Amino acid sequence: MQEQPLNIPEGSRKEVMTYLEPFMLNEMSEYLKPVEQMWQPADFLPDSSRSTFFEEVRDLQESAKELPYDLVAVLIGDTITEEALPTYESWLMMVDDVDKNEQGGWMKWVRAWTAEENRHGDLLNKYLYLSGRVNMREFEMSTQYLIQDGFDIGTGADPYRNFIYTSFQEIATNISHRRVSGISKKSGDKLLAKMCGVIAADEARHAKAYMSFISKAFTVDPSEVMLAFEDMMRKKIVMPAHLLRQSGELQGQTFAHFSDAAQRLNVYTALDYVDILKELIADWKIDKVSGLNEQGEKARDYLMKLPDRLIRLADRIKIPELEYKFKWIY
Repeated sequence: MQEQPLNIPEGSRKEVMTYLEPFMLNEMSEYLKPVEQMWQPADFLPDSSRSTFFEEVRDLQESAKELPYDLVAVLIGDTITEEALPTYESWLMMVDDVDKNEQGGWMKWVRAWTAEENRHGDLLNKYLYLSGRVNMREFEMSTQYLIQDGFDIGTGADPYRNFIYTSFQEIATNISHRRVSGISKKSGDKLLAKMCGVIAADEARHAKAYMSFISKAFTVDPSEVMLAFEDMMRKKIVMPAHLLRQSGELQGQTFAHFSDAAQRLNVYTALDYVDILKELIADWKIDKVSGLNEQGEKARDYLMKLPDRLIRLADRIKIPELEYKFKWIY
């Protein structure tokens, strides 16, 4: 039986978020795993307590030597993005109209999601340190800059916009880590391929969670959710590391070069952006959402036509061929 839209004031989210609270608590186990069952960075990295530690590190470094320059740059950018987790957690804590009770669904979700995501940066950071290819001081300065600079991703404190953004971003990070895994495997670094593969699997689970939150919200507040989706796509979904920089550079200066490297490798491209939009439109059944007001119908019309428009724009993009020299890489 289809749920009926709630009778809520325009622009209000509190009733919907209260309605979603038990859903979050009940569904968390589907999208998150018990700590004891999760992989940990130590499962993949050389064990410093063993006599074979230095031999394992040498093997790791030999494999890392074969990785293409652009791939190392993308891996570092991905790692810095993962390491900026404190920024993302504090941003999610500022969302309006959610119950901030410590035992409530929202707070439990944010803490559990943060705990799972935290492992990603830990694992990749240690790999980069051991690889011998990375200027760790420059890498660490970029991480500190990114956390310090924060970000403006256009969601404000609106839960709908936040869920739409995280749905999009979790799919994007899944794609990026999955592609890095594939290229690493072809380059002979099976360990890195395995690491990025398990991280990608986490991102896929998290994407399903945020997408399910929006699906549920669509059943009770369709017009407002549709308008939020339209607004986020008009603004364009920016990457969480869009202000990425190296020492001596302006905010965002390094991100453009990181993005070029990712597109040259086909790790994440403008066409991937379009594919993610198509996936969300299909998953949320945008063409079938009922109960929309006039504004909501206009928003739906815009969203349904958007992928074709973006494909035409993507076809015109020219990626610089010259490799930028990152301070991160020796």
